[in-house]
Amino acid sequence: MEKWWQSSVVYQIYPRSFQDSNEDGIGDLPGIISRLDYLAKLGIDVIWLSPVYQSPNDDNGYDISNYETILPEFGTMSDMDLLIVEARKRNIRIVMDLVVNHTSDEHPWFSEAKKSKDNPYRDYYIWRDPVKGGAPNELQSIFSGSAWEFDTTSNQYYLHLFSKRQPDLNWENPVVQAEVWKLMNFWLAKGIGGFRMDVIDLIGKIPDREITGNGPKLHDYLQRMNQETFGKYDVLTVGETWGATPEIAKLYSNPARKELSMVFQFEHISLDEIPGKSKWDSQPLDFIKLKEVLSKWQTSLGTEGWNSLFWNNHDLPRIISRWGNDSPEYRIKSGKMLAAILHLMKGTPYIYQGEEIGMINTPVSSIEEIDDIESINMYNERIKAGYSKSEVLKAINKKGRDNARRPMQWNKTKAAGFSKGEPWLSINPNFKEINVENELEHPDSLFYFYQKLIQLRKENPLVIWGDYRELYPNDSNLFVYERRYQEEIWLVVANFYETKANFNYKGKKVKEILLQNYSDASIHIENLELRPYEVIVYHLG
Repeated sequence: MEKWWQSSVVYQIYPRSFQDSNEDGIGDLPGIISRLDYLAKLGIDVIWLSPVYQSPNDDNGYDISNYETILPEFGTMSDMDLLIVEARKRNIRIVMDLVVNHTSDEHPWFSEAKKSKDNPYRDYYIWRDPVKGGAPNELQSIFSGSAWEFDTTSNQYYLHLFSKRQPDLNWENPVVQAEVWKLMNFWLAKGIGGFRMDVIDLIGKIPDREITGNGPKLHDYLQRMNQETFGKYDVLTVGETWGATPEIAKLYSNPARKELSMVFQFEHISLDEIPGKSKWDSQPLDFIKLKEVLSKWQTSLGTEGWNSLFWNNHDLPRIISRWGNDSPEYRIKSGKMLAAILHLMKGTPYIYQGEEIGMINTPVSSIEEIDDIESINMYNERIKAGYSKSEVLKAINKKGRDNARRPMQWNKTKAAGFSKGEPWLSINPNFKEINVENELEHPDSLFYFYQKLIQLRKENPLVIWGDYRELYPNDSNLFVYERRYQEEIWLVVANFYETKANFNYKGKKVKEILLQNYSDASIHIENLELRPYEVIVYHLG
């Protein structure tokens, strides 16, 4: 059965950095409401909102202390209700970020749990006795160091797969599950459009066996969640699943299993990491492998799953800086090329705020300029281990999460039109060139290219339902694929690099060019020379 989210385009908002309405330097819900017309103009159907719940902000809102309250710096619950209503008026749904692998250490459940071993809330979290005077085992936190924190009151350790201020919930406790169903139903009753589920693949963990992702009970929990909460609504659910393969993805998203709509898989995003090392240890992108991975996900789910398509999110560096070219000469050309490759594939595309105007990474020269806890922890750990400051900062400039979290660049006025106050995180100095106002003034801008891609999806069933077939998989410059639906064929031809590349296609004739990033793209596809980052979408006949 066709679902509305299969033809939708999602736009992720990082609320702290989108639009400030009250001059405190922090983006907020009224700020988002004031920009809904901009998003409607772009053509998106869904906003995925990073967390706006009550939080001490140890990890920028992914540490929640109350799931049914809005953090005052973002506004009030009335503002949230108004956002849902105003977005709906523009045919936009709001998808909330669901963070239920862990809570904040300031959540009342954890405050109670810490009081004593026999507190009724103790079993909401995961506690273990010391082993040989130290941590229960070798489990490591994703944010560096041991995943176990010692509690002096009870002489036990609690588990935290992220910051020590983010204790992991004990999903084996049915009372915890019931609490989660309750908070999810609270939001569903407000009319939200679904949930993006933070690190959901970790909730089935078995810490004593050092199993974190894809634990044996994970899918039981998700089926129960579906049954008790969102299965009663027509909503989008997407799970963040770092370790997913196509076979695992089918377990989550096969409609017959009644779990989630789709998952985020990160196989393509990990390709510039040195295998067996951390995300900070980079290697050049293997382009052939990138094509192979993207194509595998396009063809292997069949009717047993649905793809999410993304280059960027709040945890990843800006894609133009990462795999495109952020020089003034090629920033827009490479941005359009990357956008076309992604948006014309089968699946639901996700745009991260600022991607549609070509925002890029913001290099820093000292640790004092960094806000992100993950980057700071890694910096301290590596300096201690003998790395030089310059090599650690180089890794942060390449992969650090602050790159994505800089405030949105709206215009060339003070603070890029994001705030009349001092922004919580400094803005990229390039905001006078790269901003929404400039984009909207130029018909050939990246913004209008994204708008056109969204329009093509809305108007052509081929983009949503068509079969995918990669051509020239071993070409070291070109990414070429066909989409076929009924009698129609589209051909996407992209040069991924700055060097020119030759392309020769013998087959169907070209009916028209549907999209291109050079105004004088050639309609002749025999012996075609593609310019740097050139992309052309042909309608064949």
